Amino acid sequence: MKGYTSETIRNVALLGHSGCGKTTFLEAALLNTGVTNRMGKVEDGNTVSDYDKMEIERGYSINTSVVPILWKENKINFIDTPGFFDFIGEVNAALRASEAAVIMVDAGAGIQVGTEAAWKACERYKKPRFIVINKRDKDEFDFYKTFDELKERFGEKLIPFSWPLSVDIDDELKEAIAMADEELMEKYFEGEDFSEEEILNGLKKGIAEGGIVPVCSSAFELGHGLEGLLDLLVTYVPTPYMHGAYRGFNDNNEPVERMSVVDATPSAFVFKTIVDPFVGKISVLKVVTGKLNSGDEIYNERAGKVEKLGKLFFLRGKSQQELNYAEAGDIVAVAKLQYTLSGDTLCDKNDIVRYLPLDYPQPAYYVAIEAADKNDEDKMGTGLNKLREEDPSFVVERNTETHQTLLGGQGDIQISVILAKLKDRFGVEVKTVPQKIAYRETIKGNSDVQGKHKKQSGGAGQYGDVHIRFSPSEQEFEFSEELFGGSVPKNYVPAVEKGLLECMNKGPLAGCKVVNIKAVLYDGSYHDVDSNEMAFKIAASLAFKKGIAEAKPCLLEPIMKLEISIPDDYMGDVMGDLNKRRGKILGMEPLLDGGQKIIATVPQAELFDYAIALRAMTQARGSFTMVFDKYEEVPTHLAAKIIDAYKAENEA
Repeated sequence: MKGYTSETIRNVALLGHSGCGKTTFLEAALLNTGVTNRMGKVEDGNTVSDYDKMEIERGYSINTSVVPILWKENKINFIDTPGFFDFIGEVNAALRASEAAVIMVDAGAGIQVGTEAAWKACERYKKPRFIVINKRDKDEFDFYKTFDELKERFGEKLIPFSWPLSVDIDDELKEAIAMADEELMEKYFEGEDFSEEEILNGLKKGIAEGGIVPVCSSAFELGHGLEGLLDLLVTYVPTPYMHGAYRGFNDNNEPVERMSVVDATPSAFVFKTIVDPFVGKISVLKVVTGKLNSGDEIYNERAGKVEKLGKLFFLRGKSQQELNYAEAGDIVAVAKLQYTLSGDTLCDKNDIVRYLPLDYPQPAYYVAIEAADKNDEDKMGTGLNKLREEDPSFVVERNTETHQTLLGGQGDIQISVILAKLKDRFGVEVKTVPQKIAYRETIKGNSDVQGKHKKQSGGAGQYGDVHIRFSPSEQEFEFSEELFGGSVPKNYVPAVEKGLLECMNKGPLAGCKVVNIKAVLYDGSYHDVDSNEMAFKIAASLAFKKGIAEAKPCLLEPIMKLEISIPDDYMGDVMGDLNKRRGKILGMEPLLDGGQKIIATVPQAELFDYAIALRAMTQARGSFTMVFDKYEEVPTHLAAKIIDAYKAENEA
């Protein structure tokens, strides 16, 4: 495939709920333009864009894929995105690389959660958009019923569209065009007709600025509406030249802006990484400025390393078509870059720029995982790191207190895909295990105890004797001494402190880390021959165990702060559920797009399944963020169960 100039390129993200017809549209377009000789079907596992083994097995998109369509001397780079919310990171990356979006709507299902999520994503990235009501061959298809529902949900900017447009456009469209331009507004109020050129330019401006959202219908499986939509896109999607300034930072970390023009030093950002079992790592780039050539050396700003570009190629699903260069605005791929990851900026070493990072949501759902075979622990870690190159939207964390590996993502679908890929690509069988809580132990009272270690066995013995007062503290650990008369030599005091600190790692109630303790060493005794540092460390540990047990010990649990955004309809269910989870409501705020934000604190122990539960309660329309807030005492009846379970486990 030849290289294309910026003015002939259109980059369009395909968005919408799973099953709305995005992949079918691409199959119809590929057939219509002669790339394929038959239409693939999602259910048959033979489509161009859903080529990954996991996608074929599951029957839905998991990865973003790029499918260029050549139409009337233009190249439209379609970026096909998954429809499930779990893969919202892929949608965000696709919108960063595109100048507009097409939101597909299933005529039978109407507005679905994926429709709303797509609209919100376009709003966030300020992307021009087109809505296509697909599957109009369904018996229940009613364009204006669905259109009215869309307009009620998304606003007055939605305009019904048919192609080609005639000069005799209706008043609604004429008014929308007039709103985009002051001169046209005057003509509109004076009752004058618009020329074809004025209609064209007014529409281009209105769509580009987001004041007009064309809504049309199709039945792509039957080939209906395809050519009209392609015409619409090459006519009205802004070219890369029309994209606003790309914001970033220079090598002094100062804010800079770059316009997408060819007459500039080369720069690009990587919005997608594919780990191909045969080719290796493939980096998919959006060229922002200048021109990239096969064989060029280009600087990776994050890594601080120069990369040598191999052969550039266009991706069409899994097929690759080589080319010699790619101009500003185009989307191109290159294999085997050594240092480059998703989100990286590639640029000229003498004109360094770092574009804004890709936007990945914070994980909302965590599971604890282990390799089924303990010998595979290292392979599991290596495999997860490789998969994170491909999908940075999930995280892998090692909890140093519970000694568990945690896998975090947006939901159970994403997690199941990651675990399936681990087994398929790296041969590592992974199991999920109950997630442990990093409880803490502390004291609520005071104690005054003696710890005495005396051991005699033939030769030199061991002797250490300490008297310590324990009390609660605001600090994690507070130690001081009030010795007098040389009862404990000063050189043994650090050993006493060290002995106490080592005990803090494992409390007497449930083996948890101990916090907020004050210890005062005020008396003791020693032996001229048998006393040593080890003897005083042991004496301190004996005092610790006795002292904590006598000072009203208690368990603390981590409390998380949640901000939950939900439509008003689900308020009662969500509030009731929070109460069941021992939650405390701190406040509520109205959201700009309707609905409410609930701010609450909830014990972490009650939240392991919250991402799935909230999705079920709100038909996936609710979302939340979660951060650690503080530790609080565990209720007595629950603490007893935790302590009993710990004892049973350690006695087994």
